[in-house]
Amino acid sequence: MTDVIIAGGGPTGAMLAAELRLHGVDVLVLERDAEPTKVVRSLGLHARSIEVMDQRGLLERFLELGTKYPVGGFFAGIPKPSPEKLDTAHGYTLGIHQPVIDRLLTEHAIEAGAEIRRGREVTGLEQDDEGVTVELADGEQLRARYLVGCDGGRSTVRKLLGVAFPGEPSRIETLLGEVEVAVSREEIDTANIEVRKTQKRFGFMPVEGGTYRVGVPAEGVAEDRRTAPTLDELKEQLRKTAGTDFGVHSPRWLSRFGDATRQAERYRVGRVFLAGDAAHVHPPTGGQGLNLGVQDAFNLGWKLAAAVNGWAPDGLLDTYEAERHPVAADVLNNTRAQMELMQLEPGPQAARRLLSELMDFDEVNRYLTEKIIAIGIRYDFGEGHALLGRRLRDVELKQGHLYGLLHEGRGLLLDQTGSLSPSGWEDRVDHVVDVSEELDVPAVLLRPDGHVVWAGEDGADLSGALRKWFGAPTA
Repeated sequence: MTDVIIAGGGPTGAMLAAELRLHGVDVLVLERDAEPTKVVRSLGLHARSIEVMDQRGLLERFLELGTKYPVGGFFAGIPKPSPEKLDTAHGYTLGIHQPVIDRLLTEHAIEAGAEIRRGREVTGLEQDDEGVTVELADGEQLRARYLVGCDGGRSTVRKLLGVAFPGEPSRIETLLGEVEVAVSREEIDTANIEVRKTQKRFGFMPVEGGTYRVGVPAEGVAEDRRTAPTLDELKEQLRKTAGTDFGVHSPRWLSRFGDATRQAERYRVGRVFLAGDAAHVHPPTGGQGLNLGVQDAFNLGWKLAAAVNGWAPDGLLDTYEAERHPVAADVLNNTRAQMELMQLEPGPQAARRLLSELMDFDEVNRYLTEKIIAIGIRYDFGEGHALLGRRLRDVELKQGHLYGLLHEGRGLLLDQTGSLSPSGWEDRVDHVVDVSEELDVPAVLLRPDGHVVWAGEDGADLSGALRKWFGAPTA
């Protein structure tokens, strides 16, 4: 029996597989597609996802292949500068295309020891008190203690579980592709400026090899968005939107996406979990989708590993849904709002102008920006210190920096007093005595995902937090 089977080998599945392998969990990833996709739906990583990569020692790989851009102008494409002094050591957006992110995370998972099988489609599942039986399209059956559906918005796992996926169907659709053009760069740049004054879903972006990534509103909503648009369809919509088709030709790929907004009612049914797009779909405004899925995996991984390894305290697995469901609900809400603000009717345009004025106040700009880059998240751990429930940014220590201590995915007691101890939990929690001028609390206890579960100096309270989040102490 495998410990965990993951259905879906995209960024969410690959990140989850690597997190589980950090703790010695046997992982099998089943990916339906025989080859990695060339379609570029995501264009980069926001601050919290960049922090996640830093926490696991992966950031240099991404920085080598990405480009840093200023934070700002994310919310409905309203051009505003980055708020001052964002609470992160990574106050930038990393431009890096999804196929590259997929490859880097897959390589990381394989290096960690995960097994990935391509061309293997999950078609059935049954679970009992001991595990889950997974059936594949070719009739093969596999057995695991747990199953996680990371298999996208049309998730087979979610449908097999019978979990409802309420929300709104797509009302509008956008055509997307990588193409060559028959006009000058100057003509492209001029069109980007002029057309995007009103139509924010239009744009050309240069990519390698002299090609462009192009997006343009579709005529309507296709009956089956899995059917790629034709080059003629793309040309027609470019002419309607920009007055010319720019001589686009030789497409590398063409695709379409809608603005459907849906969220699974449950993220867990027994031994089966949902993560990433299998749990939530939403418009791409703000570029939050891939980031949200990777952060789902980062939350679930250590908890599922704790259950497999036998030390998970009661209720730990249920905190995955309790914490991540509200986060996704907020993303659905803000992407809905952004889509309304991008409509061309007088009402949405009036609301857009008003919000643009409000965003000139730093507090408003900061609030909306932090929603997009996900550094404002605070899980509900009850009353306590202002840091409780928040992820701690990468503070500088006398002996290095905080995220350098989290690469192994263990808990961490950062102790500025030198008088505390995680005695009984040393197999799950590292104890580091060090000081930081950026941390104004005597000590903090961090989960493996970097969120603060205790702050203070009372040893008795610390023991309670250790037991709550890291199970019973060893004898």
